[in-house]
Amino acid sequence: MLVLSRQRDESIIIGDNIVITIVDIRGDKVRLGINAPTEIPVHRQEVYEAIRRENLRAGRVEPKDVRNLGKSDAK
Repeated sequence: MLVLSRQRDESIIIGDNIVITIVDIRGDKVRLGINAPTEIPVHRQEVYEAIRRENLRAGRVEPKDVRNLGKSDAK
């Protein structure tokens, strides 16, 4: 892990198109501004992990979930 020291209004650049700027520091909280292309998702870690869990859950197919696939209710 790379650890950098930055002060308010200073930035770091990742690659050619991601800029992270220290917006504010209050006590033990740091506010970051992240400028990245829209095709690059940016999430807090806890949100990212929740999305991954939900995607894994949604990707699991149980036999009961597909039992009625292909059956028609038409009479």
